[in-house]
Amino acid sequence: MGARGQRRVDAEAAWGKLAAAHNVPIHYFRLAGIYGPGRNQLAALKAGTARRIDKPGQVFSRIHVADIAAILHASMAKPHAGRAYSVCDDEPAPPQEVVAYAAQLMGVDAPPLIAFEDAELSLMAKSFYGENKRIQNTRIKQELGVTLAYPNYREGLRALFDAGDF
Repeated sequence: MGARGQRRVDAEAAWGKLAAAHNVPIHYFRLAGIYGPGRNQLAALKAGTARRIDKPGQVFSRIHVADIAAILHASMAKPHAGRAYSVCDDEPAPPQEVVAYAAQLMGVDAPPLIAFEDAELSLMAKSFYGENKRIQNTRIKQELGVTLAYPNYREGLRALFDAGDF
């Protein structure tokens, strides 16, 4: 686990102690990469900031903001104090594929692939690529009864594109 991951574990433990000290129920929501209107690869392409960084085997889980809201609503309707939920869609994917799909939707050329080793990345970006973010959402479906509106990035980006939300 990287330093950022350890900070998250420590933060969850601190919140758990605080909740226990005050006898308050708590839920943990571990969010994947968030996207939605104005915050997506379509917007990055439009702004000229999209990059396709190739790190073989690298995948990330994502979640559309509308699905986050649905998951939070479902957790309030069926509370399970102390539970941790992985908030993500059904299909972790390589980030360069997501950019390429967004470019296809927009009818533009995808940015060229850049090898991870050759990419000029900030320390934050390097730590982001240093971890593989493949998580499962089984609990939100089985325990909370959630059906995702956008079970993968293609459906989410298609809806954003069709709505002009980029």
